Amino acid sequence: MLYRAVFFDLGGVVIGSPLHAIAAYEGDHDIPAGSVNRVVVNTAPSGAWSQLERGALTLEEFYPAFDADCAAAGVAISARALMQRVVQAIAPRPAMLDAIRRIRERGVLAGAITNNWVAEDGGTSVLRPHFDGFVESAVVGIRKPDPRIFRLACEQLGVAPHEAVFLDDIGINLKAARALGMTTIKVEHPDSALAELQSVLGFPLG
Repeated sequence: MLYRAVFFDLGGVVIGSPLHAIAAYEGDHDIPAGSVNRVVVNTAPSGAWSQLERGALTLEEFYPAFDADCAAAGVAISARALMQRVVQAIAPRPAMLDAIRRIRERGVLAGAITNNWVAEDGGTSVLRPHFDGFVESAVVGIRKPDPRIFRLACEQLGVAPHEAVFLDDIGINLKAARALGMTTIKVEHPDSALAELQSVLGFPLG
């Protein structure tokens, strides 16, 4: 199969995982593991986290709203302190950026599909120059796993879903992309994910 594009999630794939930062916050505050993520999932699509990622809330509006969502579930947090942890954790992964460079050198398009929020410092948008296409949930008002965000990304690069590979660290996002015809790779460990991508593409990435 000759693929024309590779799409990357950002958090947990190209940059460090926000989930690890959240887990560390839970551990430091004696909060049962997975509690915060359950609030995110259980309050979707109308909860504060979902609204933040669709650009419907600013960060300042998000903090008290997510505190309230968590409190309603019996989880006491400081959303402001939590998000400070998340921002500190999401450093770029050099091996991923190098793989993206090699992909583009081979004439294959590279795109980003990310659930994010509008950050005062520009957030993940500083990674934009590394990609041919860049779809941010907070900008387009659609968040994964909504299939529309994958269609939008493919349209942006002028490729059909079956001509693309998609890497993400969250299963529900991969399931939605796969249903559209995209080849998917789950990123649990960056090195093994890149080895799988290299096998799929048929040329070296490192």
